[in-house]
Amino acid sequence: MRLSVVVPCYNEEAVVELFDTAIRASLDALPVEYELCYVDDGSADGTLERLRKIAAEHPDTTRYVSFSRNFGKEAGMLAGLREATGDAVVLMDADLQHPPELIERMLELYDRGHDQVIARRTREGDRPVRTAVSRLYYRMVNRWVDVELQDGVGDFRLLSRAAVDALLSLPEYNRFSKGLFSWIGFDTVTFDYQNVAREAGETKWHFGALLNYGMDGLISFNNRPLRIAIYLGLALVGVAALYAAWITGVALVDGVDSPGYVTLIVAIVGLGGLQMVMLGLIGEYIGRIYYETKRRPHFLVKETNVPRAAFRAEGHRARAGEPV
Repeated sequence: MRLSVVVPCYNEEAVVELFDTAIRASLDALPVEYELCYVDDGSADGTLERLRKIAAEHPDTTRYVSFSRNFGKEAGMLAGLREATGDAVVLMDADLQHPPELIERMLELYDRGHDQVIARRTREGDRPVRTAVSRLYYRMVNRWVDVELQDGVGDFRLLSRAAVDALLSLPEYNRFSKGLFSWIGFDTVTFDYQNVAREAGETKWHFGALLNYGMDGLISFNNRPLRIAIYLGLALVGVAALYAAWITGVALVDGVDSPGYVTLIVAIVGLGGLQMVMLGLIGEYIGRIYYETKRRPHFLVKETNVPRAAFRAEGHRARAGEPV
């Protein structure tokens, strides 16, 4: 059996060599042939130099790709999946928050016939506010989206070749991998592991990035927010009709009363704000359509030790919607 480990990296100079040592120690103890597929997502530090060094020291088991700029983790995972040649592929981060020793457990479950083996982290050690907000988000978003998103489940997982080919056959530009993993289905099993602190470097997931990621999850797999605009519009028409009937009745009984400035301003500001929210929501969907129609590549490769002809052929087939 051949195992590929895909590792997206962005400004991981401080930890990538520690990760490489740890992952090789774990993989060398397993009865598998393996390769490490690193993707440098346009890092601004010395990550690429570290990857060149690793590839020089382990040329037979190291493949790396470096982007021309930062295209985001979704692009990094996609490039790694295209690069991987194994019968099964493990996705994991380079910061050692995904323990390499768990790969043995993943392979055991894979051998039992599961196409997706997911490591779900517990939230021990997280701040209570973040834990509460995260649980509330998943509870809310699962009422809306067309796939199931699990709290604590991220990108750390093993995928069979069939699952990888299914992911590569999806040509969309706006990719939300957590939803795509759930959408493709296949036999899936999940096990828990204890939360691990980052070994070195700084997290890339600050509040703004988490907020944008949460919005992507909300609107990537459903159109229900657009339908809300219809329901809210109908509700407001109903409220306006009742209010107009009430005002007319009061005018007929008590005569016309000129005061009403506060009511008018509140109504204008409230309805104006609601309209802006709905326009922004519609704009989000239109923006995604805009990027899809451009058909730009998900990333541009600046440097790689993978044969360029092979990598370009893989990328061309994936963009054309054919399994790689």
